[in-house]
Amino acid sequence: MESGSNAFSLPLPGLSVEDRRAFSVGNSLFRDNWVVAPASASGRDGLGPLFNANSCSACHPHDGRGRPPQSADDVGRGMVTFVSPQSDDGRPHPLYGKQIQDQAIPGARAEARVSLEPTLMHGTYPDGTPWELMRWTVALESPAYGEFGDVRASVRIGQQLVGMGLLEAVPDESILAMADPDDRNGDGISGRAHALRHAPAHGVEAPRKVGRFGWKASQPTIGAQVVAALHEDMGITSDAHRDEALTARQRESAAHASGGDPEIDAHRVRRISHYVRALAVPAQRNADSAAGAKGRALFDSLGCAACHTPTLVTGPDSPLEPLRNVTFHPYTDLLLHDMGDGLADNRCDGDASGREWRTPPLWGIGLIETVNGHTRYLHDGRARSLEEAVLWHGGEAERARSAFIHLPSRDRAALLAFLESL
Repeated sequence: MESGSNAFSLPLPGLSVEDRRAFSVGNSLFRDNWVVAPASASGRDGLGPLFNANSCSACHPHDGRGRPPQSADDVGRGMVTFVSPQSDDGRPHPLYGKQIQDQAIPGARAEARVSLEPTLMHGTYPDGTPWELMRWTVALESPAYGEFGDVRASVRIGQQLVGMGLLEAVPDESILAMADPDDRNGDGISGRAHALRHAPAHGVEAPRKVGRFGWKASQPTIGAQVVAALHEDMGITSDAHRDEALTARQRESAAHASGGDPEIDAHRVRRISHYVRALAVPAQRNADSAAGAKGRALFDSLGCAACHTPTLVTGPDSPLEPLRNVTFHPYTDLLLHDMGDGLADNRCDGDASGREWRTPPLWGIGLIETVNGHTRYLHDGRARSLEEAVLWHGGEAERARSAFIHLPSRDRAALLAFLESL
């Protein structure tokens, strides 16, 4: 199995000739840049007028993970900023909508510039080894459509896409069976499924009631995630989202030509969704090493596996035969968990509170640096290493974090080596 820079971009083994052909078409659509309408690139115009990225791959480079900007002018690298009024009840901002579009086509104005200011925090392990954490202070500057007022802002980076077809194929009932919202077993873990308030938009898929994709598990299927990203991140309309992602104030001043009604048809949405669904998971590396075996045992004994569930099983209903009735190892329960004040963004997202996050899958996490050239983790990319990511855990994960801190240094290294092998 590929473990180099192309590790996240390979198709599932066992696809039919027809499915391989559809994978190639979806790959092209995923990577091609959308352009401003009207253009000679028929079917690929209609970008914006406000946007964060001009292609799917801009937020998921090499089908991997985005990163925070490295300078004030570094935009379009796979980071978006969600925003809502301070009195947050899940409503979009009246002037700026759900997220800040920091780019615009000629003749329109980008909504704002997002500035991230790092703050460093220091501590020491019981054995005397120092550690350092970083967090962001988010500032919204140069508002183009009126003052923001008192708002809550939450930075998100694009996640790696491997294995999404497997996660989609896990039955809702299996996710609900793992939930323990009242912590009846007394282990301090009270994960719950994200019960979606509304069915997916018409024209995407049959309704599902449990969210599983995104940092807050706010989307139930790959198709729903795809059309939401096209709409919010690129300004591309579809059958599911017929209107541009513009507020009333923006419609008054953001005149633009359309790339069609809708700008992407259902066939191309299906091809992009198929491509994402059919991305293979890279094989684990160095799993049999002494450090890897020790780290896996620690992962279980410290309680990490209580949320990062090692093994799930798909059902029989995936559109792709290789994804049906498969036992696989994603290290996630797809549930929402309270992760404490340190990681809280204090924003509602559907039924998810400002302290809750979906357990992210860990497969492929050790290849982020190889594929994407950086080591930025957690929802906002604040963690610069897997060690920092572990140390940010709180809330339901506080017990596991404390156990990690009190390990001997060689055992901490073994746990991190296990994570690197995934």
